[in-house]
Amino acid sequence: MEYSILTRTGSREINEDSVGVNCLDNRFCAVIADGLGGHDRGEAASALAVSHGLELFELAGNSGSWDLADYLTHCFEDSQNELLRMQKEMRSEMRTTLTVLAGADGWLQWGHIGDSRLYCFYEEKMVFRTLDHSVPQMLVKTGRIKESQIRGHDDRNKLLRVMGSPWDVPRYELSEKRKASEGEVFLLCTDGFWEWVEEKDMIKTLYESNSPKEWLEKMEQILLKQAEGKDLDNYSAAAVFLGEPKRKKRLLFGRRKK
Repeated sequence: MEYSILTRTGSREINEDSVGVNCLDNRFCAVIADGLGGHDRGEAASALAVSHGLELFELAGNSGSWDLADYLTHCFEDSQNELLRMQKEMRSEMRTTLTVLAGADGWLQWGHIGDSRLYCFYEEKMVFRTLDHSVPQMLVKTGRIKESQIRGHDDRNKLLRVMGSPWDVPRYELSEKRKASEGEVFLLCTDGFWEWVEEKDMIKTLYESNSPKEWLEKMEQILLKQAEGKDLDNYSAAAVFLGEPKRKKRLLFGRRKK
């Protein structure tokens, strides 16, 4: 497993994104969060969610017990409880998105709430991405707009589920646990990142790159070019390679001798 992370302030004064990755023996976790800019202390909310996820990873590793679903549930439930406690203490509406990927002993599982995405790539194509908990994503689901219209939509920043909003039942989503495949690649990123880097460019740059760091650098170049002269939000990403990215087999044809 190889990984790289980046987080940038963009055009803003404060970076309200947080991102972290940790590895321990045959286990790993990647955590990313985007504090809501329209609420107080978004940077504190995202930092709390990410640091809590990383701390839980360390505690679970040191205890010798590791259950993916249990770990993910605690990431969301414990962070939610702590955010609500801090809201009362600080009289703040601190809220954040949260996306977590965890792996252990050849198995994977992830969870998310909000619009910080997780992408999975294999054999030069995107095989999965999380669906945003946002107004535009809901409009896609009901057939009122197309998937391609989410980027740049007037209501793109209107989220339907976030950490820090009170809930009677859990509002986050957990995937099913599944076997990891050699050569799979994962990208966790905030909306300030995926807004400017389309999936076709993620795929193209991935298979031109020899490392997670190089891949993120290539995508960042595209992001900066696309957003040139515009108000640029904070943007963050974590890239995780499970071995060398799996490439399609290609037939090689040589020139016929005259």
